[in-house]
Amino acid sequence: MAGTVVTFGEIMLRLKSPGYERFFQSPTLEATFGGGEANVAVSLANFGMSARYVSVLPKNDIGDACIRELRGFGVDTSAIVRREGRMGIYYLETGAVQRPSKVIYDRAGSAIAEAKPGDIDWGKVFEGATWFHITGITPAISAGAAELSLEAVKAAKALGVHVSCDLNYRKNLWKYGKTADQVMTELVRYVDTIIANEEDFQKALLLKAESEGAVESGELNVEQYKAIAKLAVEKYPNVSRVAITLRESKSANHNDWSACLYNGKDFFVSRKYAITDIVDRVGGGDSFGGGLIYGLNHYPDEKAALEFAVAASCLKHTIGGDYNRVSAGEVESLMKGSGSGRVQR
Repeated sequence: MAGTVVTFGEIMLRLKSPGYERFFQSPTLEATFGGGEANVAVSLANFGMSARYVSVLPKNDIGDACIRELRGFGVDTSAIVRREGRMGIYYLETGAVQRPSKVIYDRAGSAIAEAKPGDIDWGKVFEGATWFHITGITPAISAGAAELSLEAVKAAKALGVHVSCDLNYRKNLWKYGKTADQVMTELVRYVDTIIANEEDFQKALLLKAESEGAVESGELNVEQYKAIAKLAVEKYPNVSRVAITLRESKSANHNDWSACLYNGKDFFVSRKYAITDIVDRVGGGDSFGGGLIYGLNHYPDEKAALEFAVAASCLKHTIGGDYNRVSAGEVESLMKGSGSGRVQR
């Protein structure tokens, strides 16, 4: 059985307009919590793994409520640093049909954005850990958070902990003077498993497949992804595995969802799911990351691990909020073909 999986990043207050309403169409916003790395930790805890989440949160009632919720899922929050400051916020307006969803960030000056190297005791954080997960979102928050992220992956590698990174390029966050590629090309030198989509490779690592424009058109060519995965492993020999999510966006409510995985030798492509009535796609990529980490730690072959990750993420699209509230048994049931949605009696 695998040891503890540690994830590190920012968790935010999520303020969402009800249903499919525009912002302030009614004077209500639904308040929950969410953030890429916390979402992964919750997924893993729901699957029965030991998950420890690391962040910097304000010493106030909002920070207390957030930690209480994470603990409710079984996530170890003992390594979260508390200090004066604020929690980042993101506003979400859920799209429908041809109207896309919209995210507005209000996270400048948050407690974690003000953090710097030395603020977290990584030796203590990684006690009992075998896996560390980070994303490209955290280094995008601030110069201090970028330096802290690099400190984290270096500490993990020094302790022999496997490192995974979801490149997760967010163009609206890189505002403090450095570009994504300047930071991420250095950080990736300490990563074992990369998770990404085509845009992430282009913007974070400056790696391009031949099919320009596929991100916008929603059409996919699997051979191009095989080529870009090989390119990543060649350029970063420390990387042992590349997983690429393949989202074909037909509309805000209808996406086709699959993924592929390259381990330096074999190239696997998953089953494709047609998700025709999306409830909430925010956190979909994080649920894939959580599913992949679980799968790689519990299945004897990488193809099965990939299928688990895609099935877990498919189910997340049916659940409101950032978190994937499903069990490993429910994911395995979908993997085995039980996708009819019939009532379980």
